[in-house]
Amino acid sequence: MSGFVTRFAPSPTGLLHLGHGFSAMTAWEAAKSAGGTCLLRIEDTDATRVRPEYEAAIYEDLAWLGLTWPEPVWRQSDRLDVYAAALDRLGRLGLTYPCRCTRADIRAAVAAPQEGAGPGSAVYPGTCRGRVLAEAGQGEAIRLDLSRALALLDGPALTWTETGPAHAGTHALDPGAMRREIGDVVLARKDIGAAAYHLSVVVDDAAQGITHVVRGEDLLDATPIHRLLQALLELPVPVWHHHALVRDAGGKRLAKRDDARAIREYRKAGLTPEDVRRLAHTLRADEPR
Repeated sequence: MSGFVTRFAPSPTGLLHLGHGFSAMTAWEAAKSAGGTCLLRIEDTDATRVRPEYEAAIYEDLAWLGLTWPEPVWRQSDRLDVYAAALDRLGRLGLTYPCRCTRADIRAAVAAPQEGAGPGSAVYPGTCRGRVLAEAGQGEAIRLDLSRALALLDGPALTWTETGPAHAGTHALDPGAMRREIGDVVLARKDIGAAAYHLSVVVDDAAQGITHVVRGEDLLDATPIHRLLQALLELPVPVWHHHALVRDAGGKRLAKRDDARAIREYRKAGLTPEDVRRLAHTLRADEPR
């Protein structure tokens, strides 16, 4: 058995569309080619949006595509204590702070002139930076103090390997770019669970022994923050593979609101799994960003 382990990790907040199907098939085919394993993981910490019928549909649609996975399937809602422990570890390092800003507050702040922020920048401006965790109120976000985190790891550059298709090679963390383009990301939100995406995904990938992360290139920009969190939490570093996206006729990537592209609708229309595979490859973006 190969040491190649990857995963497909959908959120049950809507029906899987053609883009999800392509991503799942890409991960499964990569594992099969390497003689390895592809796991299924359910990312269901957003209690306000997840629905049991969507989770059931994930299993049905993937099985219809001919994909299989080891049991039991991990569900993030069962691991809130693990994420809380990781968040506490970062807090004890002095790297987190509570944030009470609403989306409207952030939009107003980034619209104001700021030193070092480009026009229209959506990077969090640090309004709440400096607050202590003891001040956290109900529903507030917990953010990573990026500058402190980067300073803590001051030393040799953090690197990772990307296998493609458009980004193959060895990459290194660029602290300046991270401050300009990423900023103090949210690690937890009390209104949706113990951890937001960035924290839960790196903790789970390490716990499941993921050696290769296969995902859409829409998540390419998340890789530096994931690499940073892995270093802070002393977690192993996988190889990343960001594949091109399936897009609509206008070149826009598919979203869960695109019900016409749902795997369920193709099934109802009488297409076969092989038809869907061919269609996904046909609509895949030829020019990754």
